[in-house]
Amino acid sequence: MSLRKSSRNWLLLFFLLVPAGLSAAQESLTSAEFSRLVQTFSEEGGFFFSDNFTSNEDSYLTVVDRIKELGATGGAYIGVGPEQNFTYIARVRPRIAFIVDIRRQAIIQHLMYKAIFQLSPTPADFLSRLLSRPMTGKAPDPKASIDDVIAYLSAVPADPKAYAENLAAVRNAIEKDFKIPLSIQDSDSLDYVYRSFRDQGFEIGFDLDNRLSRRFGHLPVLREIILQKDLKGKRGNFLANTEDYAFVRDLHRRNLIIPVVGDFGGKKALAAIGKYLRGKGYVVSAFYASNVEIVLFDWGMSGNFQGFVENIRKLPTNEHSLLIRSTFSFYRHPQQRSGYSLCTMLQYISVFLKDFDEGRFRDYWTMIRTHYID
Repeated sequence: MSLRKSSRNWLLLFFLLVPAGLSAAQESLTSAEFSRLVQTFSEEGGFFFSDNFTSNEDSYLTVVDRIKELGATGGAYIGVGPEQNFTYIARVRPRIAFIVDIRRQAIIQHLMYKAIFQLSPTPADFLSRLLSRPMTGKAPDPKASIDDVIAYLSAVPADPKAYAENLAAVRNAIEKDFKIPLSIQDSDSLDYVYRSFRDQGFEIGFDLDNRLSRRFGHLPVLREIILQKDLKGKRGNFLANTEDYAFVRDLHRRNLIIPVVGDFGGKKALAAIGKYLRGKGYVVSAFYASNVEIVLFDWGMSGNFQGFVENIRKLPTNEHSLLIRSTFSFYRHPQQRSGYSLCTMLQYISVFLKDFDEGRFRDYWTMIRTHYID
């Protein structure tokens, strides 16, 4: 084969493998483009009845191996809520991710996470900065297990000087590096969230009043979430594996985890994300809806389940695209596992849309029991 013919063949392979609009080099967004997407895709902030400092889903790892088996990898990831998204992103290995939450404070928290990722080469560095507990003296070895890192940091008191310096660095990264202007309210939200992690440390969790906490049962705190094991008995959180952490950090540093203020049933955020993904040639591999569908369907909080379905319909999907959802134990889902307060399940997005069109969803209870993946 001649050198010229070989070059033509390699050029053809390049165009077959790289979708339109993407470069051959690692994909990335400029800070200006990241800022534009965050601000122009976002809606006005809405209300939710809790401070979701951490996930409340103790069952989040029960589906991670199944996600991989079902071929939901690469492409685009869309999710809601706080840090559990990073574990799903680490497992799906998408090329781009959007985090959509109705509360603006949640998006400020994700910008805080992005800044801490940028400043923190290792999981230990990340937790040290997140909790304002500096690693001094005999710090954990870079290869130390997550158990050892948590044991070390649990014995370190929060440091006022480290807190002030870290908060200033986070604010500087958001405004100067990410080019996201912080209003007075945004700045107050950042102070509140970061201070909460400092004050509560590894005991910070999904913040509810006592009445609701009793109804929902035991909800995990940060320590329990990080140390949670998957169904094979292995630590599964993104902080427990240096390769998983490095993947999520790299995606953040290339501005490819994009937080957006949005209502799942609203008219702007998800529709804009769908249009953007189609234009760039991405296909959604996984959509993590958490338990938002309960609010959209049953809880009378101005939910718009019809709008949510139409927004899902606007996303570029294929036969492998998965919907990841969770529900509480009192819904008694057939896949509820003993010892868990929540149940996480999977469904193909194409099946979800077909079932909706056929009128199978009378209410939330029937929806979560219809054609879920065993």
